Amino acid sequence: MTKLGDYTQTADFKNEKHAPLIECPDSFKAGEKVTITASVGKEIAHPNTTEHYISWIQLYFQPEGEKFTQHLSTNEFFAHGASAKGANQGSAYTEPAVTATVTLKQSGTIHALSYCNIHGLWESTKEVKVG
Repeated sequence: MTKLGDYTQTADFKNEKHAPLIECPDSFKAGEKVTITASVGKEIAHPNTTEHYISWIQLYFQPEGEKFTQHLSTNEFFAHGASAKGANQGSAYTEPAVTATVTLKQSGTIHALSYCNIHGLWESTKEVKVG
């Protein structure tokens, strides 16, 4: 049996326009408010057109030594230039970037998932130390 993770792609965001970039401190104090930013296309721009776009970004936290993952955030992007005038003639485009403020009580791994309507599911991770 296959799992969704079997179809999730990974790459370095510096070389792949679909891979989400996670930005936050590498370490912080337990219970401290921390801002996590996840974006697609920071180094290599991803198209944001009616035909080719990032639909959503999700953030998760896997606490070190625990079985279950914590879902932190889901963010959807709806404006990709669609218009009654035609494709890519719209007046609004939503950029694939999100910010979540969280408090974590222990070290673990932050996961960012992004979904491209043409190229599927992409994942990046970042280890964080909480002390």
